[in-house]
Amino acid sequence: MGRTITDAREAAQALKERVDRAGSVVFFGGAGVSTASGIPDFRSPDGLYHQRFKYPPETMLSRSFYDTHTEEFFDFYRTKMIALGAKPCQAHRKLAELEAEGKVSAVVTQNIDGLHQLAGSKRVWELHGSVHRNICRRCGEVYSAEWVLGTKGVPHCEKCGGEVKPDVVLYEEGLDERVIDGAVRAIASCDLLIIGGTSLVVYPAAGLVRYFRGSDLVICNLQPTGQDSSADLVLACDIAKAFDW
Repeated sequence: MGRTITDAREAAQALKERVDRAGSVVFFGGAGVSTASGIPDFRSPDGLYHQRFKYPPETMLSRSFYDTHTEEFFDFYRTKMIALGAKPCQAHRKLAELEAEGKVSAVVTQNIDGLHQLAGSKRVWELHGSVHRNICRRCGEVYSAEWVLGTKGVPHCEKCGGEVKPDVVLYEEGLDERVIDGAVRAIASCDLLIIGGTSLVVYPAAGLVRYFRGSDLVICNLQPTGQDSSADLVLACDIAKAFDW
């Protein structure tokens, strides 16, 4: 295990130095990047897993629940999974800036909020999909998150009447093979991998880290992860502050 830094200002300087000397950077992020934008995660003390609902959140976000309790699924989806008022945090903005400069070659994210794209990132591999794509299961027409919020009950396609399903990966569903392939190729080809805002416990997404073959691994997360011992640098601080440079 490499050096661990807890001071945010020192962490930002150390991260900047590593990015400056890297040839190709990939960022692999999780819910902690979005919590910096005010979107609640699942596992923290204030996260969805610690709130009271009629069913556990992991049940309501499963494919079997979607199939058998579709209207209740959409009630939860509209109120808890779509956060159109959220704005990109400093980490989102810095990553987009670094991509524009040619430093960051890709962002791999477990988040479904689209904040990386809103900040300006172009090469984003969304492992778990996006609330901004909602697809008719009959004809394939795509609808926005705003459109879904304006519907009641189970949304149906305006063209063919088919059921519209969010393009997000639910529990019991597999990841998109095209997205996995793109994420693996990005991770395997960079020389600096920054893992941020994720506890690395959600598989198969967390398993993609094993494809990294570069020389510098940085983990930025408030809580320890199971991969810390493999990292060259651990930044145990707020991720938005770590990217504040």
